[in-house]
Amino acid sequence: MYAIVKVGGKQHKVSAGDKLKVEKLGKEPGATVEWPALLVVDGDQVIAQGDGKEVTVTAKVLGDGQLKKVLVFHKKRRKQYKKIYGLRQPLTQVESLGISKA
Repeated sequence: MYAIVKVGGKQHKVSAGDKLKVEKLGKEPGATVEWPALLVVDGDQVIAQGDGKEVTVTAKVLGDGQLKKVLVFHKKRRKQYKKIYGLRQPLTQVESLGISKA
């Protein structure tokens, strides 16, 4: 069984026990979070969000961190213009506890 959840503008495929890196949530390590599932697949059965059955995914926050630095380089040829900067996206690592159907 797996579910598709939307966290921070991105969609993630989640099963029970999976560890995910999502955009920074601002929660303390050890806290639990719940997200509504957009889609749940259980074998042959598919449950969408608008089917009247509420399905939530519960996850535990493991900690915060950052991704590797992404370098962005701008250059205009023959103009002596160069610009470089980096970005380290903040993230939160979570562990999925389970998928509950209501």
